Amino acid sequence: MSESSDGGIWIFDKVELPHGWSFDRLGNRCTIRRGASPRPAGHPRYFGSGTIPWIKIGDATKTGGRYIEKTDEHVNEEGAKCSVHIPSGSLIIANSGVSLGFAAITRVPGCIHDGWLLATDFRELDRDYLYYAINLATQRIRQFADGTTQPNLNTAIARDLVLPFPPLPEQKAIARILGTLDDKIELNRRMNATLEAMARALFQSWFVDFDPVHAKAAGRQPAGMDPQTAALFPDSFGSSELGEIPTGWRVRSLDQIADYLNGLALQKYPAVDEETLPVIKIAQLRKGDTVGADQCSAGLPHEYIIHDGDVLFSWSGSLEVELWCGGPGALNQHLFKVTSSEFPQWFYYHWTRHHLENFRLIAASKATTMGHIQRKHLTEAKVLVPPPSVIEALTPSIQPLLDQVVSNRIQSRTLATLRYTLLPKLLGGKLVVSR
Repeated sequence: MSESSDGGIWIFDKVELPHGWSFDRLGNRCTIRRGASPRPAGHPRYFGSGTIPWIKIGDATKTGGRYIEKTDEHVNEEGAKCSVHIPSGSLIIANSGVSLGFAAITRVPGCIHDGWLLATDFRELDRDYLYYAINLATQRIRQFADGTTQPNLNTAIARDLVLPFPPLPEQKAIARILGTLDDKIELNRRMNATLEAMARALFQSWFVDFDPVHAKAAGRQPAGMDPQTAALFPDSFGSSELGEIPTGWRVRSLDQIADYLNGLALQKYPAVDEETLPVIKIAQLRKGDTVGADQCSAGLPHEYIIHDGDVLFSWSGSLEVELWCGGPGALNQHLFKVTSSEFPQWFYYHWTRHHLENFRLIAASKATTMGHIQRKHLTEAKVLVPPPSVIEALTPSIQPLLDQVVSNRIQSRTLATLRYTLLPKLLGGKLVVSR
């Protein structure tokens, strides 16, 4: 990693490339320009009643995939005049902040703010190949950014980046191989979104809206439910501290249906010859992986070791409830590992998620820099528990949905590992592909 004699910025190792390949400045292969933002940000003059997608960094990072398919904000025509309008299919690169050097491809036309660089007018350059090349070299690109408190990748630096370029047919072949892996990862993500929505809908119908009970009380057969299962639901309601609930059901506290094990303040620096585990903190929970995680000693009590499929609940800072699928790890403080010896996973997972928004409101009300909840809030959060026969009968309908979500995520993790293994070999010319 160094500057070339003619001023280009080398972000790949200087190696001997296969025949027909060459190193070249990015500016010789495409046009780079910066986005623009109307000021002041968020002003109604530019954003009021807007319908044009306003593409922000968060729109790219929240899914972690190649494509930006929708935006949370929109600008109006006046705002678009002060920005840079791009078509669907554009390649953009984050030029500042923690995401600097991260590339994404748009699937919506819209406007980009000044935190993006736009690559256009490709010359013997495949868009998807450039996407993978930029994301492979992101960490090195960041080392050349201007500034200290807020590093910035300006257009001059971007144009001077030196990358390896195979002939165009090989670029397309490399992008096709990597894209096939990413397509399957994206398909898994979409499938999981559907599976999770189905599981939530079932839970909402049975335990919040009481649809089967209402149907039976009205003399109707519950929709989509076989007679044997429907017979387990009552046809009337009784009173409770929560108001009317199905007859025969009980009110219990969240911490009565599950155990919430808080993590440890883990030692960051284990002995050199000691077996280690990645430390699962809130940041790892949000990302869903252990890339860049601290390491700690693996000699922990077994209950503090996390495995795929475990339910984790971050009770401080960014409150989240997730099915962990990032591989073995150690449970850090500020995370609960949620288990139960009495109830199936789907039951305590969905009841915990049911109370999540209220927990977030409680945490946000704390007069501290990092809001949190306390154990008393788990006790104050109430759940409804039907007879065991109901839970046993419903488990085959909902638990397999969560099990498939875990399976898909583990498969995606394997595919992502394969992609990361292939990426430097393909773009470094060490693995030749047929065109």
